[in-house]
Amino acid sequence: MRARIAGLILLLPLCALGAQESAQLAWRTAQGDELLRLGSQQVLDRQALPADLTAPLGSLWKLFVYAWLSDTGQQEPAYPCRGESKEEVYCCTAGQSIERDAALVKSCGLYFQPRRLGIDGTVWQQYWQARHAPAWVSQLDHLAPQTEVPVAELLDQLQHLPAQEQARKVLLDVSLAADDGRAPAALGGRLRVKTWSWEEGGQREGGFAGWLVDGTPLWARGPGTSKTVLAKYGNAIGVALPAPWPSDPGRCVEVSLFSRYPLKEVYDVRNQPATEGLLEGRQNVLFANGVRLDVNSGGDLFLERGAQGPRLTARLSREEYVARVLDREASATPPEAAKALAVTIRTYLLQNGAPRGDCLSIDDSSQRQRVAPRPASEAARGIAAWTADLVLAGGTVTYHSDQAGQSKLSWRDAQEQAAKGLRYDAILARAFPRTSLSRWSNPTAACQPLPEAERWLQAQRRHWRQRLEAEAGYEELQSFAVCRLSSGRPYVDRERQRIYVRGLYSQQDRLDLAHEYLHLAFQAHPNGQDEGYVESLARRLILE
Repeated sequence: MRARIAGLILLLPLCALGAQESAQLAWRTAQGDELLRLGSQQVLDRQALPADLTAPLGSLWKLFVYAWLSDTGQQEPAYPCRGESKEEVYCCTAGQSIERDAALVKSCGLYFQPRRLGIDGTVWQQYWQARHAPAWVSQLDHLAPQTEVPVAELLDQLQHLPAQEQARKVLLDVSLAADDGRAPAALGGRLRVKTWSWEEGGQREGGFAGWLVDGTPLWARGPGTSKTVLAKYGNAIGVALPAPWPSDPGRCVEVSLFSRYPLKEVYDVRNQPATEGLLEGRQNVLFANGVRLDVNSGGDLFLERGAQGPRLTARLSREEYVARVLDREASATPPEAAKALAVTIRTYLLQNGAPRGDCLSIDDSSQRQRVAPRPASEAARGIAAWTADLVLAGGTVTYHSDQAGQSKLSWRDAQEQAAKGLRYDAILARAFPRTSLSRWSNPTAACQPLPEAERWLQAQRRHWRQRLEAEAGYEELQSFAVCRLSSGRPYVDRERQRIYVRGLYSQQDRLDLAHEYLHLAFQAHPNGQDEGYVESLARRLILE
């Protein structure tokens, strides 16, 4: 075990260069382990990862218990919150309970306590020694927040951690929630990490460790807590990290190609009728209307011959499907518009694909989604990888080339919004204001809608219109959502065009709703930042 002072000596110069604080990001590349120093917006410098760089384990010990539970098939009970420990704030409210995956995301230490789980130290040691783990992992009493571990060794353990695929899947929820849901704008679906924080001698530091979507291990630390690190350095982390193709690109999608256009024949490269079964390479399709089209199979197109003529079916991974639809329906540029459309395409598949064995089945048609009959372009695959696993939860979705509407994304509008500097999450929020970014395997909406309050506000806007249009800076919103406030004071999320209030139970609630709506309606004018002006106008609208 190396002394903690070694890690501090390496960290201090990074935070002391001028007035700018910095963070560290270590990750494994094909050329070796690399250490980056990050400012709030960019990479400041990079070097080979020092062998003697150490850091406190912090909350990362829970990741190893999670891996052991998953890999050994344990069936441990949920943790019940009884209000008996202040640590339950990281778990659940009194009277509720928490399961393993949620406990890892929320960093519920009470759930993973070895004593609660009845983990035998000898059994634990034998399990990890068989995997050539260092003593700080294999000795249960060393697996503690204060334990100093070499960062290079931590990357080694992460690279070979059991149950890594499952952990990566659920840990997407961490970055989705980071910085009050703003982190995905910079990170997309690439980062799958467990956060950690530590305090010693009045100095707080935090960070995360985990993987990219392809299993590349990484670790980070900076001043403050894990929450402040992701919030402050999220943009720089987003710039520094690549968008590799996922090691698990999702369950198979079975696509009936050209489902609305009957085929007459499929020819191989020798211009002979293709043999039924799996196709390889370039083929030529002759439609019943006489049109010909070249297609290309990478071992994913299947030809069937029946009484109704030949039929082509593609079996693709989910992310390859998203990329091919993006190629066929739009393009990979501009990137932010393409990211928004990729999330919409994936969500549409989730909502409309029909289970068929281990696959989801969906037609290739203008009534569903059109699919390119050839491998996706590298640009489209890059967009699919950047947004991997991201879907929208909380409402149905669709899209069109140039027509917007309720629950409909316009590709033309998305391109215009991207040109104005909007990121993909803000583009999505304007098209689908009641939805939230979530993950494919657990779509959960962050906005719990208040339909009665939204209907009331829509009706009041018509009565207020003449009066408000006389006010400098007023712009009536095309779309917005009213969401339930779980705690704290009412507020607005300007990027997502959302109003968070308690409900519509009292006159004060109506005042709050009018007040927050005015903040959105005047967001492009200084009046929108003037609390006195907004409150006075809200009171005149409601009380007069």
